[in-house]
Amino acid sequence: MPKALWIAHVEVTDADAYGRYAAIATEAIAEHGGVFMARAGRYRQMEGRDRPRNVVARFPSFEAAVACYESPRYQEALSHAKGASERDLVIVEEAEG
Repeated sequence: MPKALWIAHVEVTDADAYGRYAAIATEAIAEHGGVFMARAGRYRQMEGRDRPRNVVARFPSFEAAVACYESPRYQEALSHAKGASERDLVIVEEAEG
């Protein structure tokens, strides 16, 4: 079964509130088998809108990635990110082989 990725591009506007989001989101992601592949490290914007925080998390399946996002625990985390950041997040299934 192919794994799936969360790919997020974020501009934080309230570091304290976003910190609360990150702490809870980290727990929710782990609860769904997610692991971070990249998290706010060095980057170079090549195209599109620049957002200085970039995060990639890998999940065991597309279904697990969607279930995590829709889970009550992640939605609790997300309530702290709203108003504290501008974000884009996409879930992408990895190619097989």
